[in-house]
Amino acid sequence: MNSANLLKSITDARPKLRKSEQKVADFVLLNPNDVIHMRIVDLAAQAQVSEPTVVRFCRALHYDGFQDFKLTLAQGLASSTNFEQFALDSKDTVAEFKQKIFDSMIGNMVNIRDQLDAATLESAIDALVKAKRIEFYGFGASAAVCSDAQHKFYRLQISAAAYSDPHMQTISAVSMSKSDVVVAISQTGRTKDLLHTAKLVREAGATLITLCPSHTPLAEIATIPIHIDIEEDKDLSTLMSSRVMHLVVIDILAVGVAMRLGPALIDHLKTIKRSLRSLRQNDKRLVTRRNDNADN
Repeated sequence: MNSANLLKSITDARPKLRKSEQKVADFVLLNPNDVIHMRIVDLAAQAQVSEPTVVRFCRALHYDGFQDFKLTLAQGLASSTNFEQFALDSKDTVAEFKQKIFDSMIGNMVNIRDQLDAATLESAIDALVKAKRIEFYGFGASAAVCSDAQHKFYRLQISAAAYSDPHMQTISAVSMSKSDVVVAISQTGRTKDLLHTAKLVREAGATLITLCPSHTPLAEIATIPIHIDIEEDKDLSTLMSSRVMHLVVIDILAVGVAMRLGPALIDHLKTIKRSLRSLRQNDKRLVTRRNDNADN
C-alpha cells in the first residue's frame, strides 16, 4: 500500500474510530512525514492521547502495532513522488496551473494503478472476449470516453456501439441478451438516466461492467464493478483526472482482449494500418511540392 492509499484508509476508517483514536488519525493525516520519525511516546504526546490509544489506532487499521504502521507509512512516502490534488487559484500563472494539473494527473494515475484489482480486470476481459455484442453507455464527458472505447474495440473486429442518448440507451438495454456486455462509464456513479438503463441491462440478463467510484449506486448494481476512486476539485467544469483514468482503463481492457484474440488479430491490425496510409500526408511529396513552388 502506498502512502496515498494508507492515508485514504485512515480517512475512510476515521468515523468508526473512538474519539481518542480519531485524535491520532487527525494528527497522522496532517503530519505524515513527521510521524515516520516519531516514537510512540512522541505521537501520543502530540496527539494528546495515551500510548495504548496509539496501539489501538494501529490495530484498528489492521496493523500489528505502531512500528508496523510506521514502516508502511515510511515505505509509501519514500516510493511516492509528492503529487497532490490541485486547487486552482485565480492568481495562478499558466506555469503554475500547468504544473498543478500535470502533478495531480500523474499522482492519480499512480494511485489508480495500485488500486485496480487484477482479478476484476481479468473477469471483465473474459466477459468482453466472450461477448457477442458490446455497448458503451455514458453521458457528458464520459460520452467521449465511450466513443473512444467503441473505436478501439471496433478495430479489434468486435461489434461495438456507444450511446450517450438516454432513449437510445434504453432501446439498447432492453434488447440485450445473456451473451452481451454493457460497459457503463460515469464519473459520479449517480447519474439517474444511466442508473435506469443499467438496471434494464441487468434485468435483460446481460453482463454489466462499470467504471465509476466505489460505494455508488452504479457500482452496487454492476456485475463486474471496476472502481475508479479519485478526489478532485468538484468546482472544475470538467473532472479531468476521472476522464483520463477511464480512458486508461479502456486501454487496459482493449489490450487484454487483443491478447486473448491472438495472432490473427495482429494481421488484421496491420491491414488497417496499410489501408490508412492513403489518408495521410506523404512528407516526401510535400517537400517536393514546396521545392517546386520555390523554384517557380
